[in-house]
Amino acid sequence: MEAANRGAKDVGGRSVGCNIELPREQQPNPYLDRWITFRHFFVRKLMLIKYSYAFIALPGGFGTMDEIFETATLIQTGKIQQFPLVLMGSDYWAPLIAFLRDRLVAERTIAPEDLDRITVTDSPEEAVERVTRVGMDRFGLTYGPPPRRRWLLRE
Repeated sequence: MEAANRGAKDVGGRSVGCNIELPREQQPNPYLDRWITFRHFFVRKLMLIKYSYAFIALPGGFGTMDEIFETATLIQTGKIQQFPLVLMGSDYWAPLIAFLRDRLVAERTIAPEDLDRITVTDSPEEAVERVTRVGMDRFGLTYGPPPRRRWLLRE
């Protein structure tokens, strides 16, 4: 998450983090303007999805898999729509995609179009294009001057 927060800060954007309480303390990274710390993973995932236009996932562990599969399930069941799910790193994700295709699609526990909803790429430009297209078409986002900083919560 730190890389995304740093990227937002580097271009003058706002950066909000969703931290989680863990047995070994995890501290918010230094690139956050604001953050909230959650006790439960399911609440954190709910907030991430509720306030996001898309997910771009980089190679990760159980937490990343949990977020990917939760999102894929919500897309599959129509609970969220036109929500890009982009996996960066073709080599890393290839075994997972093969399993989904060769086992789940083959056993008909998911449909082939469920896999079509996931973009796997090595190209940052492709990931940005996919997310930008949906953001502009579905949510009416536009390019323009950076928004004025207005915070509901003052320091």
